[in-house]
Amino acid sequence: MWRLESECRCKILFMKIAIVKLSALGDIIHAMVVLQFIKNHYQKIEIDWIVEESYKELLEFHPDINKVHVVNLNKAKKKKSIYLLLNELRRVRKFGPYDLVIDLQGLIKSALITRMISADKTFGFDKYSARESLAANFYKQTFNFDYDKNIVERNIALISFALKIPIIEENIQKKIPFLFSNRTYFFKTLSSFKKNILLIPGASFKSKCYPVEKFAEVATEIDANFLIIWGNQKEKIMADKIKALSPKVIICEELSLDALISLISQVDLVLGPDTGPTHMAWALNKSSITLFGSTPGHRNSYITKNNRIIESNSEVNPYKIDKNDYSIEDIGVQEILQVYEDLLKQ
Repeated sequence: MWRLESECRCKILFMKIAIVKLSALGDIIHAMVVLQFIKNHYQKIEIDWIVEESYKELLEFHPDINKVHVVNLNKAKKKKSIYLLLNELRRVRKFGPYDLVIDLQGLIKSALITRMISADKTFGFDKYSARESLAANFYKQTFNFDYDKNIVERNIALISFALKIPIIEENIQKKIPFLFSNRTYFFKTLSSFKKNILLIPGASFKSKCYPVEKFAEVATEIDANFLIIWGNQKEKIMADKIKALSPKVIICEELSLDALISLISQVDLVLGPDTGPTHMAWALNKSSITLFGSTPGHRNSYITKNNRIIESNSEVNPYKIDKNDYSIEDIGVQEILQVYEDLLKQ
């Protein structure tokens, strides 16, 4: 169990803050957990969130967020447009004003956004613990928490430092679900008499992905209702291959983020690699098994009695991910079946 150094309470009764976490899906989810701890401490605080447009849907229905501000830095980057970049930065200046701006990303681009919003009321990781050390130059106050430590603990530690909120490990273990959809979606493919297991075949790069043959074997070995989600054509091809090997699996239609949140909230277990939809299960307090090969499991996930990980034997350097490390393929189906049996006993 860990406890942060400061346990004093700020005497501020009302405050307006902005959190900067631009991307990606899993990283935003690992940051969103801080919202409930802030609100538990400061009920009247207003919290705005700065995010890339493609992830707005993940945040906009959260009751603890006052306003979601969208930026389009990725669009400017893809088009290699200085004009679009400068236009975005000019627009960012109009956000606020805020009592505090906290950058949970630790990148130069997120630090620049933070500085554009406020010049003197900013917090972020120091040069020794930010992902990009130069980002620390843009903050008024910095905080040290090693980059290779657990991502959830890093986010909470920075928030605790900036707002003087005491948070202990027990608070995280007892978190309330914190993803919200605009409405409840009804999926005819869900079973009312078998366990519903959601398979996530895709990830941000190939060496993160678990072999489709082994996914199919898991689906064959377990008597459950299996569903597969996909988000692009490559993932759809993977889903089709799994179904060809294990015909009982059901391939879902392409889902919006809103619908995906609703689906995961209704299944019994999520199985997949280190990717956003798998981490959604943790956020929704749903059982999950996350498979790690080229990325660090103990950093990129928060383990609970219902959220387990299986790591390959690969030695992973969190500071420099080896995308040619395909050791996730070495994780055996029997390992997954054993963890699944353990979860059933909970």
